[in-house]
Amino acid sequence: MSQAGQNLKYLRKLRGWTQEEFAIKLGIKRSLIGAYEEERADPRIEVLEIVGDIFKLSLDELLLKDLSNTGGSNYLAKRRQQKMMSVERNVIHFVPVKAAAGYLASYADTEFIDELNTFTLPMLSGGNYRAFEIIGDSMLPTPSGSIIVGEKIEGVDDVKNNQAYIVVSRNEGIVYKRIEKNNKTKNKLTLVSDNPQFQPYQVNTEDVVELWAAQMVISKVSQQQRWDVNSLASMVNNLQSQVSTLKKKMN
Repeated sequence: MSQAGQNLKYLRKLRGWTQEEFAIKLGIKRSLIGAYEEERADPRIEVLEIVGDIFKLSLDELLLKDLSNTGGSNYLAKRRQQKMMSVERNVIHFVPVKAAAGYLASYADTEFIDELNTFTLPMLSGGNYRAFEIIGDSMLPTPSGSIIVGEKIEGVDDVKNNQAYIVVSRNEGIVYKRIEKNNKTKNKLTLVSDNPQFQPYQVNTEDVVELWAAQMVISKVSQQQRWDVNSLASMVNNLQSQVSTLKKKMN
């Protein structure tokens, strides 16, 4: 009996894709994905070939092996081996904007994390690192489209005031901000943008699921911003005003 339908469902969920997203990648209708996964129809060979290219699987593996059985797939065994090696080589998993929704749903799923693209940086060692793509102007002069490499911290108690973090929370998603802690309201964190045009806001600590202390910023040369003296002076004045306002609130 062909395992193709169940394998397609398993691989789709492994990546955190909806049926619609998977269908777009395969160039077919969403209804066909449902039919394949429910085994009401057999996937066409050309569809399986595309799936094989995406996941680096052979047709035999897709048709004959139960990929959800972690002991029965060369593909999954290879992924587990790569994960074990990553601990020693400090492989950094990369979360692009297009994977942000899937990451929020599966940040604790090791199989999902294993499917993310990876890279290494020789200047980083001895930590648990992850990279996130950021979009928007709230952290200028860090340009939109930059990659923030963060080191995992265990919890809110380890946060250092006014340091930049990738904050993963249930309500705000994945954001890159500086964090201000208020000793009087320990159940909240104030998130502050480097761009003074964006106002600080608060999140509940119970909604925060991950914190990554920013270690490096990777961006294209063409994206880097240049600031004149007047712009810098205006930014400093605005930042001083924000700091004064925050101090008044804390007191």
